[in-house]
Amino acid sequence: MLEVLQNLIKEHGQSAVVDNPAVPNEHNDDVMNEVMQGLMGGLSNQATSQGGLGSLIGLLGGGAGTNSGGLMQNPIVGGIAQSVIGNLMQKFGLSNNAAAGVVGSLLPSVLGGLINKTNDPNDSSIDMGGLMGTITGGKTNGIDFGSILSQGAGALADGKLDMNDLMNIAGSAMGGGKQQGGGGLGSLLGGLFSK
Repeated sequence: MLEVLQNLIKEHGQSAVVDNPAVPNEHNDDVMNEVMQGLMGGLSNQATSQGGLGSLIGLLGGGAGTNSGGLMQNPIVGGIAQSVIGNLMQKFGLSNNAAAGVVGSLLPSVLGGLINKTNDPNDSSIDMGGLMGTITGGKTNGIDFGSILSQGAGALADGKLDMNDLMNIAGSAMGGGKQQGGGGLGSLLGGLFSK
């Protein structure tokens, strides 16, 4: 998964970082690495925060608003962007405008590419289970994220997500609705609806 992310960053980093006169050439690789670390750290923090799992599943499942332009409007991505902008300013001496330009160009392109690759049935380089395993450090508590997200995409096909959709998705992910240690179905649904 990290190799896929690194390749996306190199691919999109050429114009956002390497060809950007506001980024000193000696910092090109470090700036791109900082974006990658910030993205992974932000997604990991979201996965472990109270109520954050449902939002993360919605983002990575490729629902509405995950094209490059719409991604920056997502609160998860916005929070990651602000953190990375601050880090680029502090670590590399970039101005606020320069750091915001790098992040505004690179972050949605990389994340959008990652979401597209993850949800493309013809692309075997990464799947949702592998992505969530990397984000959560392998601590999935028995939840099959691949199943949740593939079903979630179907549930969102009508443009709305109702309680029946959630119960079907969560029940299937938890082994037909049986609770598995650590909170099971109730824990998952609590995470989806927590503020």
